Amino acid sequence: MIDIGINTLIAQLFDYCNSHSFKGFVEAVPAYASLTVFYDILQVRDAHPKSSTAFAIAENYLIESLKNLALSESKEPALIEIPVVYDGEDIVFVAEHTQLSIEEVIKIHTQATYRVYMMGFLPGFAYLGGMDERIATPRKSTPRTKVPAGSVGIAGKQTGIYPLESPGGWQLIGTTSLPLFNMDSPNSTLLKAGDLVRFVQVEK
Repeated sequence: MIDIGINTLIAQLFDYCNSHSFKGFVEAVPAYASLTVFYDILQVRDAHPKSSTAFAIAENYLIESLKNLALSESKEPALIEIPVVYDGEDIVFVAEHTQLSIEEVIKIHTQATYRVYMMGFLPGFAYLGGMDERIATPRKSTPRTKVPAGSVGIAGKQTGIYPLESPGGWQLIGTTSLPLFNMDSPNSTLLKAGDLVRFVQVEK
């Protein structure tokens, strides 16, 4: 189930874990309705020799973190605008499937503000929720073996952007020149869970 309230809490807990990490903390990975915390068992046990298990220590840390979240001010999510040339090879299919014109598909796609519910599939790939159901379109029955980096697609009620060339089955409606993944950057991905996204139509 996609629930914005739960996902907001997950995003806040993710930020808190990264800014208030414990000894042995490796990383936290947010998803739609869960947060996975990876930790080094030996380091955690070394820091808390009197505790029963490393799991109990991590569990208590998360319980206390949730309490601290309730007492702290939540920060506003970042809003990122993505320039898109709506030249995708599947945009005609999307228009036909939804019984709309191409112009209407573009207008609807650019009017919404999307939420990054989770990152996954590829480095920098953001699963975006909040798309208008009027342009919802099923994935391709046979995925492509190569989808170019920067491709903007629709799959069901979600939209997303391929940060790297890869196989994929989303319906491609456009492209963006904005880099979404850069290993040489301190923040390797442009988007992160909890961010807000708007698509802006640009000319080729």
